[in-house]
Amino acid sequence: MKKDLKKQILTIPNALSLLRILLVPVFMYLYMAKENTLWTAIVLIISCASDVIDGPIARKFNQVSDVGKALDPVGDKLTQIGLMVCLIVKYPLMWVPAVIIVVKEITSGILGLVTIKKAKVVKGAVWHGKLTTVLLFLMMGLHLLWPPRLPEMISRISIGICCAMMLFSFTMYTIRYIRTLRDAKKSRTNTEGVTDGE
Repeated sequence: MKKDLKKQILTIPNALSLLRILLVPVFMYLYMAKENTLWTAIVLIISCASDVIDGPIARKFNQVSDVGKALDPVGDKLTQIGLMVCLIVKYPLMWVPAVIIVVKEITSGILGLVTIKKAKVVKGAVWHGKLTTVLLFLMMGLHLLWPPRLPEMISRISIGICCAMMLFSFTMYTIRYIRTLRDAKKSRTNTEGVTDGE
């Protein structure tokens, strides 16, 4: 049992997810304290690259694990929130997606824990979650790299598109959690009915 748990934790994909988490204070320091946009972007590119390759590595080397399914989105969200906090100083409207992410992650975290407890499953990311992540990083990268400042109209449109996609993904994830819990309840009811019948 301990050996299986160790195999789930000590994997390359999990190390890459941990790397993303450790890089958050690094790029925040580079942007806010050093005001070095170039190195901030380089660190973020490394972070994004680790996010892109950890999934294929996990599948190719059979290293998909519940630990990885939980750790990967944590790295993503901390990176997103960290970059938004940096950008809010220059683009105050960035607080809108930041609030949506915080609310979404708190709600999804609670629903995820309930699902693990009731249904005994850990749900991984799906297409709309990945698309939301890509759109967010494109939007934030645009705001980060546009010299000296992104035009207000382009900023508002890009933030608006991201917020709409985030709300859509939030809704879809919530529906999925509710369906999983409902199916688990039905399964328990049917099992109890069979047991009683025996």
